[in-house]
Amino acid sequence: MIREYLSKMKGGAKSPPGVGITEVAWSLLGAVIGVGICGYLSANYFEPRELTLLIGSFGASAVLVYGAIKSPLAQPRNLLGGHVLAGIIGVACYKAFGATPWMAGAIAVSLAIAAMLLTKTLHPPAGATALIAVIGGDKIHNLGFLYAFVPAGLGALILLVVALLVNNLSKNRKYPEYWF
Repeated sequence: MIREYLSKMKGGAKSPPGVGITEVAWSLLGAVIGVGICGYLSANYFEPRELTLLIGSFGASAVLVYGAIKSPLAQPRNLLGGHVLAGIIGVACYKAFGATPWMAGAIAVSLAIAAMLLTKTLHPPAGATALIAVIGGDKIHNLGFLYAFVPAGLGALILLVVALLVNNLSKNRKYPEYWF
């Protein structure tokens, strides 16, 4: 029984093929524009107003929407729905359990996963969005439920618009695979 359990950890599938330099270039271009726009707007327009438009989970979202564009986890429904839903859950968990941050964080991430699975909006970076709502410090906490929409929703929307524009410039790329 233990041997069977441990044998699962060997894997067995073949490693996926590498990508060509053209795919790398398109992914790089999308990421630098998408994350760059969020960062520029955050620094020049949002932060002077005690807001932000740049959170760590957007780095992981950029990997998906510019580098793994065919993945179900990178599709618009998942990108937008995952971040907004996880943001709402993260803030609610901070408000309910914030006196014990380790517990609030664990509950926020686990509830966000469950909610995304139930709503078909699974987007792994949104797990970080839920956690950031709990551990993000005063600047994030002061946003309250606005956090789910700015930065989480609006930033994801900017990444999406850039993904739509850049990913479709190449004749070999098509994004999205589906909307809903």
